[in-house]
Amino acid sequence: MSIEVGQVVKGKVTGIQSFGAFVALEGEKTQGLVHISEVSNTYVKDINDFLHVGQDVEVKVIKVDAEKNKISLSIRALMPNPEGRQKREQAAGDRPQRRAPKRGALGARKHAAPQQYNTDPDVEGYSTLGDALKEALNK
Repeated sequence: MSIEVGQVVKGKVTGIQSFGAFVALEGEKTQGLVHISEVSNTYVKDINDFLHVGQDVEVKVIKVDAEKNKISLSIRALMPNPEGRQKREQAAGDRPQRRAPKRGALGARKHAAPQQYNTDPDVEGYSTLGDALKEALNK
């Protein structure tokens, strides 16, 4: 029996590291790795909270690298989506897509021109923002 991507197989956890669990595949003389991100559809801080050595598991083959003789496995791929995640994904699909902001010639975002202040002392108005603040504080 050869291992193919997408195949669901049974196995036994043979070792646990901080980054994932090694699983010996049933009917095969090989083992694969379930990365910590593929253990559950929720956040996994400590893999030991989910798996232990000797535990029988069902896994999905997500990648086979024949050159490096590595098999990537997933337990998460066989789990249903959490209820909240499914609703968020559906809601996101119903929303119209947002457009990216327009960019100028050099790739920078275009913004409104900076506000101009009157600096001519002969014209009615404030010569500096500081004058405006001083007047406001004196009232």
